[in-house]
Amino acid sequence: MLELKKVSRWFGGLPALEDVSFRLETGRITALIGPNGAGKSTLINCISGVDQADQGRIRLDGRAIESLPAHTIAGLGISRTFQNLKLFSRLSVLDNVLAGLTVTAERSFLLSMLRLPRLRHQERKLRLLGLEALDDFGLADKVDWPAAALSYGEKKRVEMARAFVSAPHLVLLDEPVAGLNNEETAHVARHIRQQRNAGHTMLLVEHDMDLVMDVADQVVVLDSGRCIASGTPAAVRSNPLVLEAYLGRMEATA
Repeated sequence: MLELKKVSRWFGGLPALEDVSFRLETGRITALIGPNGAGKSTLINCISGVDQADQGRIRLDGRAIESLPAHTIAGLGISRTFQNLKLFSRLSVLDNVLAGLTVTAERSFLLSMLRLPRLRHQERKLRLLGLEALDDFGLADKVDWPAAALSYGEKKRVEMARAFVSAPHLVLLDEPVAGLNNEETAHVARHIRQQRNAGHTMLLVEHDMDLVMDVADQVVVLDSGRCIASGTPAAVRSNPLVLEAYLGRMEATA
């Protein structure tokens, strides 16, 4: 589905990413791991169009997307969550999720002004999709709540519901369990597995190694902007380069 070939990004002459290459397979979860500053979020930003690579190719189903703006990439079927929550705190939970459907909704000033039956039918359809997404993520009882009134873990799930509501080809999950307790993490892990079982393709950026080893089909490891390993979770866990660059470093500071 997605192929990255020699993707590089520099900031002030320093490489945040350097010749990163790997592929994502349809219907599978690929985890992207590495120490802080390894370039994981930079790579997510380059894929989603929030940032642009200085060189290299990013192809979605064979189409080059590395130079496209974020809204165009979203329209092609790539959605994402953010490491730092990006919710509209004064809007309702449902309205936050409906924001994820702007890429699929028909846009017409005349249609909106006249409030024709076609528009009302579309609004009902989108609302049903939003309600279904909230039900999938265990938030059906908080549809009308303002987002600001939710717990941190619930806000994380609202972001995930917004990312999945449009049935995208690819979902980029940037640290979905960061800051969550064990119970909340288990809930998110269950939702991720459910979405994978429903056929969704995901790129998961995460520091929680228990979650990665539990849900990922493939693991890609970045260190100082370079890809140092990729493979199954079991193979990556026993890779000496990974143990030295990441896992061992975590254990040493635990």
